[in-house]
Amino acid sequence: MEIAAQSISIDINNKERLQRGAKLFMNYCSGCHSLKYMRYNRMAEDLGLTDFAGQINKNLLNNLIFTQATVSDPVQIALPPEDAKQWFGIIPPDLSLSARERGAHWLYLYLKNFYNDDSRPFGVNNLLVPNVTMPNVLEPLMGQQALVINNESHDSLLLTKQGEMLPVDFDNALQDLVTFLVYVGEPAKLIRYRLGIFVILFLTILLIAAYYLKKIYWRRL
Repeated sequence: MEIAAQSISIDINNKERLQRGAKLFMNYCSGCHSLKYMRYNRMAEDLGLTDFAGQINKNLLNNLIFTQATVSDPVQIALPPEDAKQWFGIIPPDLSLSARERGAHWLYLYLKNFYNDDSRPFGVNNLLVPNVTMPNVLEPLMGQQALVINNESHDSLLLTKQGEMLPVDFDNALQDLVTFLVYVGEPAKLIRYRLGIFVILFLTILLIAAYYLKKIYWRRL
């Protein structure tokens, strides 16, 4: 099935968006999906979960930890792999590199395009991944959708039951979640962006200094 193109906005420098995305992941995804390359303390520092002294605010971080893990542990799941395989047929994959492997736009479309299908084990299917084995964990927020087949153009989905969020708010929440996964896939981007700003400022100052130095040399000649 073809899906109509949809644009998204990803800004990993937006800490508020990263925090909201992290909260969504921990509340709706971390029960089955781990982030084995991301540690809680690294996430806390990058997402601004620190106090004025730069120390990790454990009260804030504890809102993201639902297992017996410590702040120095990677984000793992409490669900035993054997149970996961029995329930879902497969072991849910680690999502540390999902944004790098699939791309942000793919993740957004995947999460947005679940629809009701009584023939599937969990009662849902997906436009992007037909016969998907994953339940629609975001259904409480998104609501329920039905497939509308159009032989002349793209198939579409019709909202049949309103979720906790309005469609526009759910769309923003999805972009928060995808932004967080993009950050998790390459957290060093945050450092590169910050260094890039300083490098550009340094080169600008150096260029201005070189320009005036050149003028001084030419005056002496």
